[in-house]
Amino acid sequence: MRKKQGGMGTRAVWAGEGTPAWEGAAGIPIVRQVAFAYEGVDDWRRVVLGKAKGHIYSRNTNPTVCAFEEKCRQLEGADAAVSFSTGMAAISNVFWALLSPGDRIVSVRDTYGGTSRLFLEFLPRWGVQVALCDTENHEEIEAEIAAGCKMLFLETPTNPTLKVLDINRLARAARRRGAVVAVDNSLATPVNQQPISLGADLAVHSATKCLGGHADALGGVVCGRKDLVERIFRFREIHGAALDPTAAYLLLRGMKTLHLRVAQQNESAMRIARYLSRHPAVEQVFYPGLPSHRGHEIACRQMSGFGCMLSFSLRGGLPAVKELLKRLRTCWRAANFGGVETLVGIPATTSHVECTAEEMKKLGIPEGLVRYSVGVEDCDDLLADLAQALGGRRRR
Repeated sequence: MRKKQGGMGTRAVWAGEGTPAWEGAAGIPIVRQVAFAYEGVDDWRRVVLGKAKGHIYSRNTNPTVCAFEEKCRQLEGADAAVSFSTGMAAISNVFWALLSPGDRIVSVRDTYGGTSRLFLEFLPRWGVQVALCDTENHEEIEAEIAAGCKMLFLETPTNPTLKVLDINRLARAARRRGAVVAVDNSLATPVNQQPISLGADLAVHSATKCLGGHADALGGVVCGRKDLVERIFRFREIHGAALDPTAAYLLLRGMKTLHLRVAQQNESAMRIARYLSRHPAVEQVFYPGLPSHRGHEIACRQMSGFGCMLSFSLRGGLPAVKELLKRLRTCWRAANFGGVETLVGIPATTSHVECTAEEMKKLGIPEGLVRYSVGVEDCDDLLADLAQALGGRRRR
């Protein structure tokens, strides 16, 4: 593994960007060209064969995209990184590149809805066996790993119920079986959690979310072991889900403030979770920073902060949720998380839009659940907005 270059804030700003670019630009330009030219066949051929640095065609590599990948690599402390057009492209390419018919993958029931759809519908059609376990039952997960496992795929904290999995414990179990361990780190971000340092082989991100932070660029990235990333890259070259250079530029720009945004969001989300946990209209709050959270002890061991997103269920179910969403003012009602603006929604229109009501019930997602992604607004304003929408007096 390559040495990390400086602290998290320094890497967020400088990783992948330390050398003056075209015409001495003090920053990474957008290189939109599809093809890259060479004076002679010999130089061209050396780049094609990987014997010299360079670019041939932007579906394969691109200067702007490579800078984004290098920033992500350093933030995750990984050997290598490869980017994608979306977060779901990143996740699906991990599966298609590393699994074959007859292989067995072990995961949990509480994954993002798109990932869950891959487990329930698409991977079985490819002849891949899928074992989905109760998310917080580590003993069941370990037993399924011991029964045979080519890959262990974890998401922690989970979206939207914020369940927490012990990455180090489960990675050790997977390593005994020679299985690849991949962790969706989209919600935690590298600022709050480092899956590779905890034993994972791969850290996967929807860069659309917290990494970019401004909800203006789609993207995904996989960081991890060089041999695995190279296999995923080779598949992506042919599969074609390459990251657009303009999106890469926007993600690079957004990531310069990642450490600042996450610090603000961690603090605000913690204050909001505490406030909601005391509100009479709130039935339950899901946030790993709360001592009452079932995964709090694990989260304290493996996370340096608890993230921008929390969820809570209201007394009165879905009618109460609809009324709350209608009354909230300092937020967007939209299907995203991790942005600078606060975003609010319900699983049926955000994280689990692909799932039926029955499937969400089996996943333990309450009908009256609200997903609340905290932005970087003044926390006092967010608390006041929640107080007026809930119809109660704000308490600190």
